[in-house]
Amino acid sequence: MQKNIMLFAAFLLSVCAFSQEDLQEVKITKKQKGIKKSFTVTANTSVITSKELLKAACCNLAESFETNPSIDVNFSDALTGTKQIKMLGLTSPYLMITEENIPSVRGASQAYGLSFTPGTWIESVQITKGAGSVINGYESISGQINTELLKPLNDIPFFLNAYGSTDSRFELNTHFNKKLSDKWATSLFVHGNARVAKNDMNKDGFLDNPLGKQINVLNRYQYYNPESGLVSFINFRYMNDKKQTGELDFDKDRDRGTTNYWGSEINTERFDVSTKIGYVFKDMPYQSIGFQNAFNSHKQDSYYGLNEYDIKQNSFYSNLIFNSIINNTMHKFSTGLNFTYDQYQEFVNLTDVSRIDNSVGAFFEYTYDNTDNFSLILGGRVDNHNRLGVFVTPRLHMRYNPWKNGVVRFSAGRGKRSANIFAENQQLFASSRTFTILDSSGKVYGLNPEIAWNYGVSFSQKFRLFNRNADAGFDLYRTDFQNQAVVDVMQSPQQVLFYDLKGSSFANSLQVEFNYELIHNLNLRTAYKYYDIQTDYLRGTFQRPLQAKHRFLGNLEYETTMNNDKQWRFDFTYNWSGKQQLPYTASNPSEDQFPDFSPSYAVMNAQVTRVFSPVFEVYVGGENIGNYRQEKAILGANDPFGSNFDASIAYAPIFGQMYYAGLRFKIK
Repeated sequence: MQKNIMLFAAFLLSVCAFSQEDLQEVKITKKQKGIKKSFTVTANTSVITSKELLKAACCNLAESFETNPSIDVNFSDALTGTKQIKMLGLTSPYLMITEENIPSVRGASQAYGLSFTPGTWIESVQITKGAGSVINGYESISGQINTELLKPLNDIPFFLNAYGSTDSRFELNTHFNKKLSDKWATSLFVHGNARVAKNDMNKDGFLDNPLGKQINVLNRYQYYNPESGLVSFINFRYMNDKKQTGELDFDKDRDRGTTNYWGSEINTERFDVSTKIGYVFKDMPYQSIGFQNAFNSHKQDSYYGLNEYDIKQNSFYSNLIFNSIINNTMHKFSTGLNFTYDQYQEFVNLTDVSRIDNSVGAFFEYTYDNTDNFSLILGGRVDNHNRLGVFVTPRLHMRYNPWKNGVVRFSAGRGKRSANIFAENQQLFASSRTFTILDSSGKVYGLNPEIAWNYGVSFSQKFRLFNRNADAGFDLYRTDFQNQAVVDVMQSPQQVLFYDLKGSSFANSLQVEFNYELIHNLNLRTAYKYYDIQTDYLRGTFQRPLQAKHRFLGNLEYETTMNNDKQWRFDFTYNWSGKQQLPYTASNPSEDQFPDFSPSYAVMNAQVTRVFSPVFEVYVGGENIGNYRQEKAILGANDPFGSNFDASIAYAPIFGQMYYAGLRFKIK
């Protein structure tokens, strides 16, 4: 028997040796998904890959979610062109937004910070619904968005992306990457954009999009030594962004501070330094220690007509994390300490509302995974904040696979944050509203901290339908506010009131998804979302303004089979938004009123990409190709210094249809 086995093995070796010269090369490739969802990860997390980011113009992080069912994208106002994101029906301040797990968009950068990360810098984006991990802090309420940037050790030597659009926006991105040694590599990312022409598609005398320019430079270094288990990153970044908007005839040198023409400038300068050092113990690969540090200086000088708003934030963040196991790798834990310091120099119409916030916290997070069908993450942290006092933050995530390719998840957690009411609501400066804070006993602007509990359950199932891959699922979340800094635009069109919640406020979110491979290489993605978001205002209980109760997303993507390194890619996205509760304007003259609810509308985007080779491709596309525009974007546009002026009520696109083209060039 043994002799026969040896003869058979010799025969196989001889066949392999004979055939090696005659067989042609066989390439095995696996198609990468644009959005990845794991059935073994405990939290309800999806990953947007670099492939998904290429499906739209994706000029910056704020514009990276147009094809993602978990994130809603809206315009914040009718002047600045800024896109605001929402998750579970709540705006970005209720999200923990991090860059490589270091808090990034917070405080002074809440209004425009998402537009400060160019899309080409991004390697992937992780989106987690529900209260996030206690490791990253206590502020997360509705979810977490973490951006991973391209890594120097894995990046290509050179990348170029050029972009231009019919709304006169032009961008140039260049990446330079060099390996300094076997263990060191460095990348230099340079981004520039400008909008150079004035556009007024709705003929109201105001710019639909701001004039502007931005220069953004990131230099990062990566060290990796597999023998010692040491890895580190060092980042240096500088950004300068200038925007000008307002009436077509506004001249910033002539008209600022006057009532000749209404205009606005928003000038932001930002400098960041961050370091990350990690060490994996040689004989214990399950045990590691990491140390994160980040400093940033964010300075914004701005005015909106006669309203002036200046803010400078100097921040320092430090996080020490230790990871190990309890007895075996089924029981893991992370523990550590972090420290946050924020110095705000803030002036609202020359009124000084500056402050200093600092906190120190300790966290512990336990993870159990039976490596089969059940896992949980139970975490808690204790923080001591100079304004918020000492408080505890609990978080829980659970996963259960009841059968093959099916997963049920549950999460619950508490979040607490100080609302930066002026920085987070800057769009309201573009109006005649007076700002009034009704409470005075709280620790921040006279208001108490926001506290909310978030609960969620989700289910997903993969299956075969007509011999094609499909998956479906739903998630249901509820956010209950124990206290909230209410931004009340339902009392009067001439006022915005800020006060602590006097009743109840909650956000219910239901999302149902169905995804299907219609034919080979043609994939359909659909999602329906229902939001019930109510707050008790002084005038009564209303739906949250400028939030559609019903939304639907459909996405079709098709790509041809790669042939001699050439390929076509097609993408089409349909976004439908139902009616939205609008701020109260009934006391205005009839010509300066909005109805109680906006009309529903749909926006269609499309893109075609032609890959000519592994190093060169071009793309053309269109946004809002159905040319839907908000019929009246600015109240009181004919008298912008009058009592009825308001450019903050934007429920739909202002500019209309926009077309663009670009190219990508790589040296590998």
